[in-house]
Amino acid sequence: MALLKKFQQLADARKSLAQVSEDPFRVTIERLLSPTEAVVNGRPVLLAGTNNYLGLTFDPQCIEAAAHAVREQGTGTTGSRMANGNFIGHITLERELAEFYGRRWCDVFSTGYLANLGVISALASQGDVILIDADCHASIYDGCRMSGAETIRFRHNDTADLHKRLTRLGKRCANTLIIVEGIYSMLGDRAALVEIAALKQEHGAYLLLDEAHSLGVLGERGRGRSEEAGVEDSVDFIVGTFSKSLGATGGFCVSDHPEMELIRYASRPYIFTASPCPSVIASTRVALRKLQTEPELRLKLWTNAQRLYDSLKDLGFRLGQEPSPIIAVRFEQAEGAIAFWNGLLRQGVYVNMILPPAAPDGGSLLRCSVSAAHTPDQIDYICRSFKSVKGALEL
Repeated sequence: MALLKKFQQLADARKSLAQVSEDPFRVTIERLLSPTEAVVNGRPVLLAGTNNYLGLTFDPQCIEAAAHAVREQGTGTTGSRMANGNFIGHITLERELAEFYGRRWCDVFSTGYLANLGVISALASQGDVILIDADCHASIYDGCRMSGAETIRFRHNDTADLHKRLTRLGKRCANTLIIVEGIYSMLGDRAALVEIAALKQEHGAYLLLDEAHSLGVLGERGRGRSEEAGVEDSVDFIVGTFSKSLGATGGFCVSDHPEMELIRYASRPYIFTASPCPSVIASTRVALRKLQTEPELRLKLWTNAQRLYDSLKDLGFRLGQEPSPIIAVRFEQAEGAIAFWNGLLRQGVYVNMILPPAAPDGGSLLRCSVSAAHTPDQIDYICRSFKSVKGALEL
């Protein structure tokens, strides 16, 4: 009993939530109809929380590439690349990602979570320092813990605080890795990357940028926040995922440092995890080509994001500080967020509910993610649903 006692607090919290709400962690999508529509509990629901930024999960060419790979190469790799060998698709995708970013090296991982876990824990170790933005993703925090390096948080997007901490480190900056995100996953705000890159150069540290939510979203060619900010040469390592704009699962890291190739032999999450299955690699390669050759997807995404952000702001909701494909409505109290989330689900709109401690500043969020596949009518319906629930709850 003592070993499992730690779960009692979690069980109590879930029981309390179930008394006032559908359990957001047990919502079952019975059938997907499109990138933006599904059947939940027997009812049609508009999906507004999927991170499917370019809407490629149902793209016919991506689907056909995946189906062809299954027929030709089977359903899985049944082991790690270190044990079972590299499929040609793994090597080809790594080359294509490296070329896309204009980098020399690329490692592909089975998930975006594992990419952060594997790269961070291999780059840093005891005696090194990691400076991490306070709002970074859980996978980054876990990679820091696994590394054994001294981990220091700086205030979110506060370059003065980062500068102060780098100054205190002095000569240790040569063994310091700064980690930030291109677009932060909770509030959708961008990293202050121009200033951060300048501080990295000034103090002689290294910079790792997680572009999970900014790949395909920012930059003239869709390469992310570093391209948009014009500081790609100052970023040592770019980590990303296939599970957002590329509509699949998996992760990667690109770099010009030749040591990137050696990370394969030092990263336990890479060495001891089964490699991505052929169908995922095949669909991701097609999606990457579409990201590069169909910029109209990115333009439509931003049109939709601006439309939703402006409408929710006009309705008086408290949002993140800037428009983004991630649009978070902020609540002071968890009870308000829970009631509102349930109201939206009854209206046929699914969004992400983020409760403490996952939400920043101790508050709660209803997090929308916009897709290029959303129609203007769907964006307007999301807005009408927010307005209707707000009125019903007398907020």
